[in-house]
Amino acid sequence: MSSTNNPAVTEQPRSRFQRIWDSDIFFSFRRSPITIVAALVTLVLILSALFAPWIAPYDPFNPASLNLMDGFTPPNSESMMGNYFLLGSDHQGRDVLSTILYGSRISLFVGISATLFAMAMGISLGLLAGYRGGTIDAVIMRVADIQLSFPAILIALLIFGIARGIIPPSQQENMAVWVLIIAIGLSNWAQFARTVRGATMVERQKDYVSAAKLIGVHPLRILIRHVLPNVLAPVLVIGTIGLALAIIEEATLSFLGVGVPPTQPSLGTLIRIGQQFLFSGEWWILFFPAMTLILLALAVNLLGDWLRDALNPRLR
Repeated sequence: MSSTNNPAVTEQPRSRFQRIWDSDIFFSFRRSPITIVAALVTLVLILSALFAPWIAPYDPFNPASLNLMDGFTPPNSESMMGNYFLLGSDHQGRDVLSTILYGSRISLFVGISATLFAMAMGISLGLLAGYRGGTIDAVIMRVADIQLSFPAILIALLIFGIARGIIPPSQQENMAVWVLIIAIGLSNWAQFARTVRGATMVERQKDYVSAAKLIGVHPLRILIRHVLPNVLAPVLVIGTIGLALAIIEEATLSFLGVGVPPTQPSLGTLIRIGQQFLFSGEWWILFFPAMTLILLALAVNLLGDWLRDALNPRLR
C-alpha cells in the first residue's frame, strides 16, 4: 500500500492555535451565541475606554474647552454654539459620549485593580489556611466568616471612611482612587480565600504533594509550583463575576458621593450627576451612563457564567 493512502502518514500536525481553538473551552464558546455577544460587548467597551483620548469627540475634563452655552443639548443635535453632540451634553456643556468614554476608564481601572487585589489577598490566605490548617486556618476562616456576614458595600464604606480619616485632607483627592481600590478589594477577598482553602485541603492530600514533601521541597515552592495551578480554575470564575460586582460597587460608592472625586468622574459619578436632572427633562444625562454600566456589568456576568460552566468537568 502506498504511503500516500495511509491517513496516519498524510495527516499534518496541528498548530498550537488549532489545538487551542479545538479545545473544550473554545468549543463551548463557539456554541454559545450569548457568550459571543457578551465577549464582543465587553471587548468594545474596554477598547473604547482604553483609547478614549483618541476616539472621544471632545476632552470633557479640560475647562478651557467647555462652554456653558453648550449645556443641556439634546442627543443628536447641535448646540447654540454650533457644536454637535451625538448623545447630548450635560449641565456644564460636556459631551456625554466623551464623559462616558473617560468615565469607563476609571470604572474599569478601579474594578480590575480591586479584583486583582482581592484575588491576590484571598489566594494567599486561602493557600496558607488550607495547607497549614490548625490555628492559622481557624483564625483566617473566622475573620472571613465575620466579613461575609456583612454586605460588601458596608465593609467598603467603613474602610473608605477610616482611610479618609487617616489621609491628610490635602492628599485625599489624589489618593481617592487608590483608597477606593483598597476598600473594594478588602471587602471581597473572603470568597476567594474560602474557595482556595477548600481546594487546597483536597490537593494537599494527593500523592504529588506527599512526594514533594518527602524529597524536601520547600512548602512555599509546593504551594506556588504545584498546588496553586490546580486551584486556579474556580478562582478565575469567581474573579470574572467579582469584576462585575466590583464595577457595580465602585459605581454605588461614587453615586453615594464617597468614591472618586468630581474631577475624575466614573460612571457612578456621571449617574449621580444625571439623576439631579432626570425630572427636569434632561433624561440623557442619566440614561446613557446608566446603560453603559448595565451593559458592562451584564456582559461580564454572562462571561463569568459561561466560564463557570466551561470549566466544570461534570458538564462536559
